[in-house]
Amino acid sequence: QVQLEESGGGLVQAGGSLRLSCRHSGRTFSSVAMGWFRQAPGKEREFVAAIRWSGDVTNYAPPVKGRFTISRDNARNTVYLQMNSLNPEDTAVYYCAADKRPFRAVVMENMSEYNFWGRGTQVTVSS
Repeated sequence: QVQLEESGGGLVQAGGSLRLSCRHSGRTFSSVAMGWFRQAPGKEREFVAAIRWSGDVTNYAPPVKGRFTISRDNARNTVYLQMNSLNPEDTAVYYCAADKRPFRAVVMENMSEYNFWGRGTQVTVSS
């Protein structure tokens, strides 16, 4: 059973930066796309970013494009989310997830395409 563990969340002032990490416990990490999602209080969970298994294709939600960068280190079984120019609207619990289908050519935004999820890490941006 794959386990995902996020870290790196915290409290930051508007305009600041945070780097989230997510470690994948299984042997399949290098064959699956990884995604980051977030859920703000009272809102549905939403797509943030995703990266292909090979690391050469990424996709971002419009609100974070140009501010967030997703990357991965297959040797460390870890995916990262570098978040810059944070604003209060970025406050949420951030979750990483693993694609349920290996070696997919595209990266998916739909949560139903991800079958393993971490417990989340809280990011709070103060104004």
